Amino acid sequence: MFQPEKKLKPAPSPTQAIKSIILSSWLNLLLVCIPVSWGLHFAKQDDTIVFVFSFLAIIPLAKLLAFATDELSMRVGQTLAGLLNATLVSSFPTIIALLQCQLHIVQSSLVGSILSNLLLVLGMCFFAGGTRFAEQGFGQSASQLNASLLTVSVIAVLLPGAYHMAVSDTSNTQNPGEPSNSSDLQEGTQILRVSHGVAIILLFIYGSYLVFQLFSHKDLYDDANPDVSKSTQYAPHRTPKQWKHDRSEMKAIKKRQKEDPSYVPEPEEHATEDVENGPLAPEDEEPEQPKMGVYMTIGLLVVITVFVAITAEFLVDSIDGLTETGAISKEFVGLILLPIVGNAAEHVTAVTVSVKDKLTLSLGVAVGSSIQIALFVIPFIVTLAWIIGKPLTLLFDPLESVVLFLAVLTVNYTVQDGKSNWLEGMILMCLYLIVAVVFWYYPGSDPSIALEVGAACYGLSAAQ
Repeated sequence: MFQPEKKLKPAPSPTQAIKSIILSSWLNLLLVCIPVSWGLHFAKQDDTIVFVFSFLAIIPLAKLLAFATDELSMRVGQTLAGLLNATLVSSFPTIIALLQCQLHIVQSSLVGSILSNLLLVLGMCFFAGGTRFAEQGFGQSASQLNASLLTVSVIAVLLPGAYHMAVSDTSNTQNPGEPSNSSDLQEGTQILRVSHGVAIILLFIYGSYLVFQLFSHKDLYDDANPDVSKSTQYAPHRTPKQWKHDRSEMKAIKKRQKEDPSYVPEPEEHATEDVENGPLAPEDEEPEQPKMGVYMTIGLLVVITVFVAITAEFLVDSIDGLTETGAISKEFVGLILLPIVGNAAEHVTAVTVSVKDKLTLSLGVAVGSSIQIALFVIPFIVTLAWIIGKPLTLLFDPLESVVLFLAVLTVNYTVQDGKSNWLEGMILMCLYLIVAVVFWYYPGSDPSIALEVGAACYGLSAAQ
């Protein structure tokens, strides 16, 4: 699994590698926002300004991460590189918010990360690839398996909410006049235990998924697998003169067939040449030229990860001051803005490689990242909260849970044929815009804050 997919030329010198990093994108100009955001944070400036500059600072870091991941994919394969790219920055803002006991921000950002990857990133990927290819193909079996994994994870998110509604209705029916504090505490404890048990099971499913993807069925996620549909180019544009010539030829053929019913037109010479020289007779591919050595690539990934972690901490610290103005809600910040920052690397990488017809890597980054968040990050954060004594549960906001279910359902219909085009990408992006508009006005609700165990993290009681 660690063998390169293609033959590689010798790596360039460190000086050439550093030059390639600097000139990799014009977005590197935004790297000046890193010291600016740090300086504003330590100078105790307005939180809105700190948030804006921290937001801008992560964008070039995400682009550099995409650059390093593309280099790494030459050596370890697209699948493993996509998994690594999805791991590096997706958890930092969430863990920092957890340590600060902003449980609702944690839950919203996790759901928002899945929505961002499934709708915005995957939609941009399909749309960008569709501008160059009429249809792009990918593994249908692997896509259906990924859809099943996403469905299981959504069920795990929906069940605690259904449990909460069922228990609340039963309690109100059986004990209509009793105070709710004791029942809230008991229900909160039960939901915590349910969340811990489900989280462990999801982690087991994720481990099995890694074994399946990287070892037992590794070929299923390879571009060379026969299950992967081939991409098709747009038909060449024909001039009116060519259409007139074709019509005259068709008339001549029909006239000849009327005179001689046994006449069969011979195929054109260029069609035979296309078959002989097309995909059935591939030429030997030239070795790819890496822009960095192995150690330079790993070093760049480590440095970017450290910078993202620090900048993400300053970003989360500024959320309270940003939302106190009332111009924007915590719900929108957690569900839309934070995931866009945390998944900026996925945005850039997926779009960049989809245009190069590397749709397997695009899906590994977009859909693979969603699976990783749903089956690894969410249960890992719940387990981590369990270890450090934070009452984080799988009881999410009801509207967030419903939107997540609808998003997974839409993506399942989109990928079931193993092909993509620009219209499917447009549909996914527009659905994400609809979700953003809805949550811009949605005030948000935190079901766990009504329970004693959840309210304790906020220094409140259920009676309040």
